[in-house]
Parts: sequence; structure tokens; C-alpha cells
Amino acid sequence: MKTQAPRVVLVRHGETAWSRSGQHTGRTDVPLLEDGRKMAAMLASPLRAWSFAQVWTSPLSRAFETCALAGYGDVAHRSDDLMEWDYGDHEGLTRAEIQVENPGWTLWKDGVPHGETAEQVGARADHVIARARAEQGDVLIFSHGHFLRVMAARWLGLPPTDGRLFLLSTGSISVLGFDGDAAQPALASWNDTTHLKD
Repeated sequence: MKTQAPRVVLVRHGETAWSRSGQHTGRTDVPLLEDGRKMAAMLASPLRAWSFAQVWTSPLSRAFETCALAGYGDVAHRSDDLMEWDYGDHEGLTRAEIQVENPGWTLWKDGVPHGETAEQVGARADHVIARARAEQGDVLIFSHGHFLRVMAARWLGLPPTDGRLFLLSTGSISVLGFDGDAAQPALASWNDTTHLKD
């Protein structure tokens, strides 16, 4: 009997002060704002439609707290592979601040000094994808904007820098799946924030 290939449900953490201001938040452990906590709690209802074989989260508090407030803190496994891009010297800076010194700079094109390369982030994403594809059921992941964008690109077989094509809001739900069978990875849904609407 043919079984459906596992799907991967991606959740970007709720809003923080730095995500609101546009500051690059890699390894700095910035907590959720109260609005971010509300976003996280609003994830519980739509996620109940799923049954997950595994729940994985970044160990950073903004992701783990989102996971816990959504109702999965007791079953989640923390993984360093799910941490956000290490922005090196650009940690805490906005794009506009970086472009004062480096006009036209983008993370995807120019990278960061003393941080991770796109290829290194892509290698972490590949490891997560391999683990997820080995599961016998669907997997729920709580992580960060740039990492999840790279993961979507790698799921589709694209280079890590093609993560630039996938915008991702705080508190959003996305689903990585397959077209027909496990031979053709596809985006089943992306950047769904309908659960956050009053």
C-alpha cells in the first residue's frame, strides 16, 4: 500500500522588537514581544488540524517560546541546526545601516563578514530536510525567517541564495510537500497568516 510522503510544516516565530525594527537577529536571544506571544498562541488552532510524528524547534527563546505557546513545548526537540543565520558583524543592524557602508548590500548577494555563508546555512537546512524525509509522518518545525527561506529553496533543489524569492512573515505557517509522490518536492502552501486576522 502506498503511503503519503511526509510533509514539513514550517512556523516562523512570533514578533520581536528586532523583527519589528528590521534588525538582523541571528544568534542574539531576543525575546518575543507581547504581540509576538499573542501570535504564537494563535498558531494553536490551525496546527491542531495536523498530526505530527516529530516537533523540532530552534533552541533560541523566540522560537521555543512560540513553540510552547502554540502547544508543543512538551514534545519538541531542540536542534542547533534550526538556529537563524549567523550574521556575524551585521548582527543587530538593519539593511539601511549596512548600506551606509556598503551601498546596494543584500544578505543574499553579499553575505556577512565573520558570519555564516549561504552555503553553510544551506548545509544545515539539508541536514534538517534529510532527517524530515526519513520520518514516517509529518514534521512540525519552529524556526527563523532567513533559515526557513533557505530551507524552502533547498527543499525545491534550488541554491540557498534562492531563499531570497520566498518572503516570510512572523507567526506564519508554510507547508513543504510533494506533487503526487516523493519524486517531486513542491510548496504546498507558503507564508499563511490568515490565523492572525481578527
